[in-house]
Amino acid sequence: MGSKNKLRRFKDNETFSNVIQPSREEVVSQSFEYKGQWNAQYFRNDNPIIVELGCGKGEYTVGLAQKYPDKNFVGIDIKGARFWRGAKTALENEMKNVAFIRTQIELVDLVFGEDEVSEIWITFPDPQIKYKRTKHRMTNPEFLDKYKHILKPEGLIHLKTDSEFMHGYTLGILQGLNHKILYSHHDIYVNHDADKDVVGIQTFYENQYLEQSKPITYIKFKLN
Repeated sequence: MGSKNKLRRFKDNETFSNVIQPSREEVVSQSFEYKGQWNAQYFRNDNPIIVELGCGKGEYTVGLAQKYPDKNFVGIDIKGARFWRGAKTALENEMKNVAFIRTQIELVDLVFGEDEVSEIWITFPDPQIKYKRTKHRMTNPEFLDKYKHILKPEGLIHLKTDSEFMHGYTLGILQGLNHKILYSHHDIYVNHDADKDVVGIQTFYENQYLEQSKPITYIKFKLN
C-alpha cells in the first residue's frame, strides 16, 4: 500500500463514527471512556460483546456482525490503515453493532472492563517463533490472564491460525494450565465437523494460505 493511500485511510478513520483511536496514555491511565461501559455508552444495548484481536482488515468482525445482528463486535488492531476496509464496509451497510479500536493488543485489559466480553477471536496472529519473542505470543499465560480478566465466566476464546507451531504451543499451554479445550483440529477444511463460523468466514491472509495449500488450524477453549 502506498504512503498516499495510507494517509488517506488515516484521514478517513478520523471521520468514521465506528473507529475509536485513544492515545496510549489515555488507555494506560485508566481514563478510556468506554472501559466497562461499551454496552451502556457505545452500543447502547445489552447484547453480548465479541472482540477480534489483531483484526487486520476486519473480515471476522464484519462477517460475524452481519451474521449475528443481536451481538456487538469490536475489532482491535494497531494498524488503522488495515481495518479501514472493515470500518468502511460496516458504515456502508449501516451496521450499528460494529466498532474498531486502534490500540495495542497488550492493553486489551485496559480497554474492556472485568467480565465485559463474551467471546474473543484471535485470527492469524504472528506466531513469534523465536524464543526471545515468547512474551509477544498471543496465547502465552500473561495474555491468557488478560483475557480471563475481561471475559465473562463462561466466555469463549477462538484461535484460528495457519501456524502449526502456534497451534501446538497453545495446546501445550492450555493443557499445562488445565484450561478447557472444547474443540481442536489441525486442518479444519478436511474435518467436516468444524463450526460454520470457523470455515464460513475467510480472511485476506487465510485465502493466501489456502492457495499455498497450507492447513488452517483451530482451537476453541475456555479459561478455568
